[in-house]
Amino acid sequence: MKPVFWSRLDIIARCITPIGLTVLLVLINILPLQILGLSTVMPLLPLMSIYLWAVHHPNLMPAYAVFLIGFLQDTLIGTPIGLHITTYLMVYGIVIWQRRFLVGKPFAVIWVGFSLVAAGATIANWLLVSLYYLVVIQPEALAFQYLLSLGAFPLLAWFFMRWQITFLSEIGH
Repeated sequence: MKPVFWSRLDIIARCITPIGLTVLLVLINILPLQILGLSTVMPLLPLMSIYLWAVHHPNLMPAYAVFLIGFLQDTLIGTPIGLHITTYLMVYGIVIWQRRFLVGKPFAVIWVGFSLVAAGATIANWLLVSLYYLVVIQPEALAFQYLLSLGAFPLLAWFFMRWQITFLSEIGH
């Protein structure tokens, strides 16, 4: 086979890694871990991934992929179909809309941006689930999940930055 084929295959593989990593985070998010109570308040790992890729490489995380990731999560964890789809697309749209204010800024600005977007997503999830089941869901677990996500964000952002430098530096923005 020609080297061009392998070169194109390499580029395709690099281009789909953000989607693949986000799907992996969905799977990690639903793993039944043996840590008491953690499965109900897992950090919002897929949301972090969607946020970070939308800021740094929106061309590698298109809206249809965000839709499919939300659908996958709704299907796997048994939430009403559309809950995570709506939340993830809302976050994606807001980040794309405000991207010019985030690109090239220090990490603290990116983190504050995530804290605001994640707060809105958490509140939206709480409202949508409460409306769907016609009962007020206790917000304590969601608040803890939000705070845990804020604490985990720098670690995931660091990992994605390293990934971007190592594997995506040859692909244009």
